Amino acid sequence: MTEPARQPLIVPAGQGRAYDMGRMQAVFKADQDETAGRYSISEWWLEPNTRGPGVHAHSDDHIFYVIEGSLRLVVDGQWSTLDKGGYALIPGGVPHDFENRSQAKVGFISLNNPGGFEAKMAGIAPAMAAADLSLPDA
Repeated sequence: MTEPARQPLIVPAGQGRAYDMGRMQAVFKADQDETAGRYSISEWWLEPNTRGPGVHAHSDDHIFYVIEGSLRLVVDGQWSTLDKGGYALIPGGVPHDFENRSQAKVGFISLNNPGGFEAKMAGIAPAMAAADLSLPDA
């Protein structure tokens, strides 16, 4: 079986497919179409005192890498705080969620393996934008 040809991809800062979810934003830099289904990579930003989508699980692996601030992360019932430079591997099927309990914006890179999660964003983004993602002041 012949593998689809892939092309190099350079995405400048501030570019990508953006999804505005109110207090949370996601920008997909590469997805299954550009990676032959191998992975998708996105940048996520949460305003201060913002909850995530709620505890959930899916079949794809997540790798989170914090690029700014402090991310609160629950993985399989265990809460952790990841500061800038922190890394988490969340295997497919493991329940997880994230939030920002700080007074500063938090950003992280999410690598999903395999790709395909981004196809769900058209349904996820409007629901998240309509939800109250505010946390009480930490």
